[in-house]
Amino acid sequence: MDIHEISLSNIVTAYLEEVSRMPTVDLDLATEFLLIAATLIELKTRRLLPGKDDGDLDEELALWEERDLLLARLLDCKTFKDVASVFSDLVSRADLSFPRMAGPEERFASLMPDLLEGVSPLRLQRAYLRAAAQKPPKVIGLEHVAPIRASVAEALVTVSDRLRIDGRTTFRRLVDGITDRIEIVVRFLAILELFKQGRVDLGQVERFGEIEVIWLGIEQDGVVTDNYEG
Repeated sequence: MDIHEISLSNIVTAYLEEVSRMPTVDLDLATEFLLIAATLIELKTRRLLPGKDDGDLDEELALWEERDLLLARLLDCKTFKDVASVFSDLVSRADLSFPRMAGPEERFASLMPDLLEGVSPLRLQRAYLRAAAQKPPKVIGLEHVAPIRASVAEALVTVSDRLRIDGRTTFRRLVDGITDRIEIVVRFLAILELFKQGRVDLGQVERFGEIEVIWLGIEQDGVVTDNYEG
């Protein structure tokens, strides 16, 4: 942008309007504006009224830019030097400290917490059996290459037959023995479908508790299923 296209009067007017809307005058903002305005006035004056000793303005601006970069680098250097001095002081203070090598006094021995509180021989035995038990073989899932065989329609028939016999059961019992996560999800979708059709009732006494499934005994000509994918 050419310096002649910059209207200083418009800039000053906009600045004064902005200052008038402020509840308090920000001195940092005012100082920054005065610096920018003074620089613009000096640049515009040199362009409008060039002197005999005035050189190329672009070259002078380039020199100012190099000066600003040099000052910024010097400021960064001083900052890192000051931080290094702080770290050196912290290291020197740390070298003067010594850790406590002795244990607690005898009068405080009874105040030590019991690390085995709540641990019984039976719990230790169970923990050992769990740790020593043979781990189940790792199953490599092939869901990404093989089609999913489980379907909601088949799960509806299986769950309905089970509920006709039991009458009341829990979701955990309905999926007992199933290791495939997809089949568990399909069983859950089947229960929701039966609930939507009014053939079962659901209950849960407490949050994250057992989900009870109650067969209402309403028989229909057939089980209507929505189309599920997966």
